[in-house]
Amino acid sequence: MKKCKVLIIDDSAVIRQTLDKIISLDARLEVIGTASNPYYAVKIIKKNLPDVITLDIEMPRMDGITFLKTLMAQHPIPVVVISSLTERGSSTAFQALQHGAVEILCKPKIGNNKVALEEASIEICDTVMAASLAQVNRISYRQSQEKKVKEGTPPLPPKLSTAKGGSMLKTTNTVVAVGASTGGTEALRIFLEGLPYDAPGTVIVQHMPAQFTKSFAERLNTICRVTVKEAKNGDPIIPGTVLIAPGNYHMRVKRSGARYFVKVDSGNLVNRHRPSVDVLFDSVAKYVGKNSIGVLLTGMGADGAKGLLEMKKAGGKTIAQDEASSVVFGMPKEAIKLQAADRVIPLLKISSVVLSWAGNLQS
Repeated sequence: MKKCKVLIIDDSAVIRQTLDKIISLDARLEVIGTASNPYYAVKIIKKNLPDVITLDIEMPRMDGITFLKTLMAQHPIPVVVISSLTERGSSTAFQALQHGAVEILCKPKIGNNKVALEEASIEICDTVMAASLAQVNRISYRQSQEKKVKEGTPPLPPKLSTAKGGSMLKTTNTVVAVGASTGGTEALRIFLEGLPYDAPGTVIVQHMPAQFTKSFAERLNTICRVTVKEAKNGDPIIPGTVLIAPGNYHMRVKRSGARYFVKVDSGNLVNRHRPSVDVLFDSVAKYVGKNSIGVLLTGMGADGAKGLLEMKKAGGKTIAQDEASSVVFGMPKEAIKLQAADRVIPLLKISSVVLSWAGNLQS
């Protein structure tokens, strides 16, 4: 099997050595070079074109965002940002996604215990491998199509209050469950921007670093009509609210009478992930059943495919993102193979189908 060629760019010699060691131990990957700055990286790229670049943000002479913008304009190559900035939820990390980065990870902590370091290694290697399969040309295509859709879109109305006694505390029979991985941060933004302020309660698992989910949710909350927040144990699932599983924690849906809520807890990796989409979807199948809508978005691997099938078997409606709009057609493809998806739909149309189905379920 041909190995994925990886170029590491980071100004820290210790981090370069650590990433080199982690990536080189994976039989699927090959480090073809390391660079302390983008200028030296360009020399390596000219001699040996990598399949994936891992990129730091804060570097001397040229910062990572400037390099990323130049790279995507001249010679698009899948990029995984590995930076300490994500730990502070920096807006710079989101800029990297907007300018074409496939994923963002936190730098591995050298002093981590053995289990934590092993899990970090799995995350880094799997993400790099997923990035090698990413269709970076689809990012620019998606952005151009999205711009057309947004033309003439009215400004966002004020969010409705969810305070005690407010109208948004009523429960609903419908729960929307969404899973995503590689390319999912931008896919989720597009999906959620298509939902109205009173959309059905929605729960989401996005494979993402623990230090990043809170700021990711906060950013989505500023641009979406629905209220978006990082989930906490016991949070209710109510109309107009979207709960995103916190990084490094599984999230399950539970039911008490007519009330749905989430349980957030740690545990072993499932499908090499924590949070796992299958964990969420299995719980939705069990506790929500025919009143659920499942959506599986772009991502590498098979996490969520079996869970989506369980939702379908329980009577729920199910969607898989189509290949043309997926950055990585892995998870949706596996769901389609299992005949777990009622519909295979382009990203820009998923929110409208979900709303149509939800209206029928609640009528």
